[in-house]
Amino acid sequence: MNRAPRTILLLLPWCLPICLMAQRGPGGFGGPGAQLDLEGKYAEARQAFQKAIDEAATPAAKAQAERNMAMSWAFEGNCKKTAEYEDKVIEYWKTQEAAQPGNAFYQEGEMADEAARVCIDAGDLDTAAAEYKKGHDLGLKEPNIPSGRKDLWEYRYQHALARLAARRGNKAEAQRYIEQAKATLDKMQTDDPNLYRQQIGFFPYLTGYVAFYTGDYRTALADFQKDTRNDPFITCMIGMTYEKLGDQAKAREAYEKAAAARGHNPPAAFAVPFARKKLGA
Repeated sequence: MNRAPRTILLLLPWCLPICLMAQRGPGGFGGPGAQLDLEGKYAEARQAFQKAIDEAATPAAKAQAERNMAMSWAFEGNCKKTAEYEDKVIEYWKTQEAAQPGNAFYQEGEMADEAARVCIDAGDLDTAAAEYKKGHDLGLKEPNIPSGRKDLWEYRYQHALARLAARRGNKAEAQRYIEQAKATLDKMQTDDPNLYRQQIGFFPYLTGYVAFYTGDYRTALADFQKDTRNDPFITCMIGMTYEKLGDQAKAREAYEKAAAARGHNPPAAFAVPFARKKLGA
């Protein structure tokens, strides 16, 4: 979901986050390593990122390189290694809590949520659940947290719990969390209208995701098509939905678009390898 301003060249929203520039990773420039991941050359990409980690001139630069390494593992669907490197970035932000508490705790929660996103996409639901809870709890540790940002952490967690319930086949539980997420959004609209406008676009993703994993493919398609963020993950889900509906031509069209994503972030880390496999590339 949309992100607050970052330091150490951490980018604006990955729109969970969507970074549309090929050379950028989720925590700054991914450089040649990001391009190698997009080409499926994962071992070579990690060599490039390890070099950046080893040669980092500052702790901040090292954390940025470690975050890019986390995403490199995400392209291979490796939940545990992604979480390992996100934890390293969290350790960096812990050193910044006294100097910049308004950002450090947010970033700690952000990194845990990023690992969780990779893990749920990889099908490791237990690890995803643990990482989402960690992200929620770390984010809420921010001293004097504004009410809107508190709403944000609650919304993210309810969003995650609904998706996890759907993946586990519990439609009733997923629906309860959808209702909670909607109530939190309504509260956010009053507490922080700007943040609400950033977050409301993620609601069709949630309802579409739950509909897809509980077998209501026509509703899933309609909801995914309401998402206007040009997210390669959603594009990939549209392809998956068309497959379920028996429209192979539309599915292929969506996969071709998803495979062309240029981000180095969780949506692209799932969509690009998955779509290319579907296309036989």
